[in-house]
Amino acid sequence: MTTTLQHKCPISWYDRFMDPRSFVRKDFGEPYRDPATGWDFWAFNPAAMPRELELELETVLALSTADAALGRLAGARRHLHDPSMFVRPYVTREALASSRIEGTQASLSEVFQADASEEEDATHDVEEVWNYRRAMDAGLRQLPDLPLVGRVVREIHAVLLQGVRGEDRMPGDFRPRPVWIGSPTDSPENAVFVPPFERELNDAWRDWEEFANSNPRLPTLVQCALLHYQFETIHPFLDGNGRLGRLLIVFFLIQRRVLPAPLLYISSYLEQHRREYYDRLQGVRERAEIQQWLQFFLTAVAVQAEDAVARAERLHDLRERYRSALAGSRSRAVEVVDRLFVNPIVTVRSVASALGITTQGAANLVRQLQSRGWLELAGTFGRGGRNYWIAQEVFSAISDPAPPVQMEPPQLTVS
Repeated sequence: MTTTLQHKCPISWYDRFMDPRSFVRKDFGEPYRDPATGWDFWAFNPAAMPRELELELETVLALSTADAALGRLAGARRHLHDPSMFVRPYVTREALASSRIEGTQASLSEVFQADASEEEDATHDVEEVWNYRRAMDAGLRQLPDLPLVGRVVREIHAVLLQGVRGEDRMPGDFRPRPVWIGSPTDSPENAVFVPPFERELNDAWRDWEEFANSNPRLPTLVQCALLHYQFETIHPFLDGNGRLGRLLIVFFLIQRRVLPAPLLYISSYLEQHRREYYDRLQGVRERAEIQQWLQFFLTAVAVQAEDAVARAERLHDLRERYRSALAGSRSRAVEVVDRLFVNPIVTVRSVASALGITTQGAANLVRQLQSRGWLELAGTFGRGGRNYWIAQEVFSAISDPAPPVQMEPPQLTVS
């Protein structure tokens, strides 16, 4: 018996289903049936991706704001003494938010605790977040040399699902059967959306590859938004499409040299606006509302880029304050300080392992930072009841909700 996959969607979607009468515009595809497949229900056949697109004024303004915000993020990275130090917590935030969209239940502190315990007693949810980071690392290693083609994408997908829920869903292989999204009974007949069948999937994927590795007459961020929309519409895998599709946003922007490093955690915005995220994607399919999707996507980029800049500055200032206070000291406490900005949760064992020192030496360093108020004993975890300490100021700079970003759109002069 063939099984299928039920994707997690907002419960409000369940009062809808894929009625072909809802698809009133065919610019980006149309519903179809193909009894020859053995599946007698409606699916969606996506159109080829547009190589040219006229942008409305509101979209142009959103694009200008997003471009400026990404420019500030690139500039902030250049002014940091050690930008690589801040990448890890940013990637962790992205991994966590993207996994939460798909229903993973884990907190940032749980992930940091598991990191500090050196992968002991990790929950399945934390392992999914780790896999997202591993998939990010795997993609970044390939980006300088390889284009975004099926082989690369499948390899990243295999890393994403290795050893976690979904590993029985053919990691690294395109799906040989349908999936559907947003059905209360796990049935395509009342699903909100059914991606294309296998033959149309392969045709659409070839078009996706060509579009991803070409230079159409479109701004890079618009091309990126279209790629993400089309990837989620094709849904090429049995599981992991949402997480992988969001990974590809970062990969594409880095490959095009718009983003200098994986400092953009766009999934945080998509998680906070999950209902609108799904609705905007569906709006393109049903009503060709591409301008609304572009504006939503570009706003997400702008907001999260500004948030990343603000956090980078806060973390940088905090690190410099700590390091200045230790200036002149021969203690290796400064090395522990640097590690706090990679993971603000530490154990004596994690410090000893990182610095290659004895447990007693590590304990002395932890106490030294605790005496300055930079570390506080937060509790115990793990099978042995191991103590862990948290750098609360650092953790807050990484995790606290950012204040609303007030961004005035640029004024365009029309001559």
